[in-house]
Amino acid sequence: MERSLEGQVAQAVDAWLRWLPRWEPATHRGRVAVCRRCLGSPVLSAAGLGTDVPHGVAHGLSTRIKTIVDHAVAEYTSRNLPMLQGELDQQTERNRARSYRPTEGLDPEFEGMPLDPEPQPGAPFLFTLGGMADEAAAVVPPLPPLSDEAKAALRQEVGLADEYANMIGREVCTILLGHRLRIQAGVSEFVEPQVTALLDELTRSLDSPFDATE
Repeated sequence: MERSLEGQVAQAVDAWLRWLPRWEPATHRGRVAVCRRCLGSPVLSAAGLGTDVPHGVAHGLSTRIKTIVDHAVAEYTSRNLPMLQGELDQQTERNRARSYRPTEGLDPEFEGMPLDPEPQPGAPFLFTLGGMADEAAAVVPPLPPLSDEAKAALRQEVGLADEYANMIGREVCTILLGHRLRIQAGVSEFVEPQVTALLDELTRSLDSPFDATE
């Protein structure tokens, strides 16, 4: 598993570095809510991506690494946790029955990001993607109820899956430390110049708030 994880992490970093030249600073109004996937992420700490790195840059890497952990946990679950696997299979079938699934099939840079922008006071949305997804989920029948014994057994298996996920996460973070230099080199080459240019433009606009010709 360790050798396989090393290859997967290397491929994830390679893919992120290939995407990095396409990143551009966001020009729209930022969100107030924080990204729970990235806030305090040990993956980003291992990669050397601090709070000074734009969220869109960090999110693309954290999502790719999360996918590695998720796949490892899925394999472990399918081999060792039959009850949890059965619940997950039922949930998958239930999700497939939904007519609208906007969170599926997204690129890593957008996976896990909020579906809708922050609402502006006095300007309500006519509809939201999240609201449409909730409506589609509401018409799908719920999963059958579990007995108390089944719930206890399921909680035990969920605990085992969580322990395995934490173990894989620690291994992945250790491997990621070996890629820090090329991650930071990519940020220095493609991200920092754009951030510097954006700050310079902001400084000029603050120094000269009015056009000299007016």
